[in-house]
Amino acid sequence: MNIFKRIYCRIFQTALKIALPFLPYKNPEIIEKVEDIAGVIEKNGKKRPLIVTGKHLNAAGATKKLEAALAVSGYEYSLFDGSVSNPTSQTVDDALKIYKNDGCDCIIGFGGGSPMDCAKCVGALVARPKKTLWQMRGILKVNKKIPLLIAVPTTVGSGSETTLAAVVTDSRTRRKYAISDFPLIPPYAVLDGEVCETLPKHIISTTGMDALTHAVEAYIGRGGNRATRKDALEAANLIFSGLPGFYGGDKGAADSMLLAAHKAGRAFSKAYVGYVHATAHALGGKYDIAHGYANAVILPVVLREYGKCVHKKLHKMAVYCGIAPKNCSHGQGAEQFISRIEELNSAFGIGKTFEELRPEDIPELAFYAEKEANPLYPVPALWDRRKIENVYKKLLH
Repeated sequence: MNIFKRIYCRIFQTALKIALPFLPYKNPEIIEKVEDIAGVIEKNGKKRPLIVTGKHLNAAGATKKLEAALAVSGYEYSLFDGSVSNPTSQTVDDALKIYKNDGCDCIIGFGGGSPMDCAKCVGALVARPKKTLWQMRGILKVNKKIPLLIAVPTTVGSGSETTLAAVVTDSRTRRKYAISDFPLIPPYAVLDGEVCETLPKHIISTTGMDALTHAVEAYIGRGGNRATRKDALEAANLIFSGLPGFYGGDKGAADSMLLAAHKAGRAFSKAYVGYVHATAHALGGKYDIAHGYANAVILPVVLREYGKCVHKKLHKMAVYCGIAPKNCSHGQGAEQFISRIEELNSAFGIGKTFEELRPEDIPELAFYAEKEANPLYPVPALWDRRKIENVYKKLLH
């Protein structure tokens, strides 16, 4: 990266960090049970929610408890179960039609990051009917209050219930991009471990590693503050201690993993992420690879590519999480931390490369990844497009 762009990126990131304490971040009010959502709707004077979820969740009966609670309280509701693993602009448009046609006045995002992001995008289009999602990409482009949004995470990874971001894929170009603005932060988050107890193993593992990626990137980056670093450390510790057990069938770990994902979400919503996410988003948009899986594969590769500039912070994380002794060198602690990530990936059946990735696509992927990351993400080391291309080459099958 040339010196002028490097200076521009760091000035941009420093300005955001200085502004952080003055920005209108709000932590969602935590609700412990799905059945309490009806009370939240009543409290806010709303009449008809749109439930945004996925077909597999609806088919599995995951929303039945919510639907029953709404019915008992006398609320009519609409249900959109067309959310997909990487929500598209067409998916959002389909949900928006139901919202408008049925006279809905609030939204419940029920599922993993994809349904919650889809719900956020519906809210953004309701708030800004003369704008498209593409026109609202980037930061601070919504700038208007959206309908009441209640987020119900059913996976243990995305943290979308506490972030200001929604990620969507353009249906025509397959380009994946983020919309980030403060009105997208849900005022309520329902952390009910019971809705996660029937998760399939591959969802537990990939969403858990997604949460770990959020914690790690928030901690090692140059953004954030003492509070975000505390959330990131606590989240990582909960994940390393709880994810293997939850994956192995310990349903009691659901609540702690939901809390871990929530803390990681709080951390990265203020401290931002880095090149792991940027490269993962480009891959997900191009090949429809699940975001958590992509993050899990890419995380150890990017951490090693950062080199010495992240050793001290990774050593601190390793010590805090009981992975490495305090008296080992920074390099040794960092290596033990990265090795532990690789051990988890191996135990979960997560690979080291992507079969879908084609060499001829790498320049395009690197272009979009670099465009997403620079200057917004306060990464430990700045990379240009050529460096990102080299990272993608290490991920070839």
